Amino acid sequence: MPQPVAVDAMGGDHGPAETVGGAVTATREHGVPVVLVGRAGEIRRELARHGAVGEIGVVHAEDVVPMAERGAGAVSTAAAALSATSSLGVACQLVRQGTASALVSAGSTGAVVSCAIRGIGRAPNVLRPALAIALPTTAGATVLIDAGATSDPTPEMVAQFALLGASYARLVLGVADPSVGLLSIGSEPGKGNRLIRRAGELLPSLPLRFHGNVEGHDVLAGTTDVVVTDGFTGNVVLKNVEGSVRATLSLVARTGAATPEALREVARRYDPETHGGAALLGLTGTVVVAHGASRAVTIARACRSPYVYAQNMHIQGTV
Repeated sequence: MPQPVAVDAMGGDHGPAETVGGAVTATREHGVPVVLVGRAGEIRRELARHGAVGEIGVVHAEDVVPMAERGAGAVSTAAAALSATSSLGVACQLVRQGTASALVSAGSTGAVVSCAIRGIGRAPNVLRPALAIALPTTAGATVLIDAGATSDPTPEMVAQFALLGASYARLVLGVADPSVGLLSIGSEPGKGNRLIRRAGELLPSLPLRFHGNVEGHDVLAGTTDVVVTDGFTGNVVLKNVEGSVRATLSLVARTGAATPEALREVARRYDPETHGGAALLGLTGTVVVAHGASRAVTIARACRSPYVYAQNMHIQGTV
């Protein structure tokens, strides 16, 4: 029997009310074994609501890392001190010990990244982990990396993100020889700020197919299989894509130019509920970070993803 996915039951804006429901759905509808980590009393009350007491394992953790902790490396001293005994910290330990195959959390991204680095550990030679998410494009899908784990990286870190993103495209999306584009303000070599210019000097020497610079309009055009950038810019791009899709579909709906069914299908492809979350790459274990506002259906999908490709998504030894 495969090891279960450890779910940080206390993480996210809605806590156990949604994470427990998502875990139940993942187990019953997708056959994914799950263990819920957090305050056992609260978790069991939610399990009882779903008639699932005894159906899903529970590991008690008394403390909770607050959602107010923002940004990688921004976890406060107090939160860092309790992280080992928090639901997030205990879940990380389960992954590190091999008693869980992966971690899913809708908690603060900064807290998840910090706790995962301490509790699970970076893969060999990796400077910082990065969040990867596959965005639907007109040509299939493009991996955006970093989507928010490291907001102020060095050029060397950005170069490693490119390697991690290329590995993700190969192992998870099945792209045999993924192309990598560096997000900048112009496609010409040398365009961009100091970080991007320096990263652009490093990327051609790496064992990947470097396309060169790409611009914002290339992200959804499928110009490259991977778009690499820093976590600050990547998160802005991701949120802009989600917001732009919603706004555009709303405008189209008002004109009556497309059927509601067609619009819903497009919206579904970009909805966080569809992909569940972003993969945190560069660790010795598998971690998926779900949106903080995730409801049960999103948590269920987030549980399903790492269970399917946990053995591939470690992506280590590539940098």
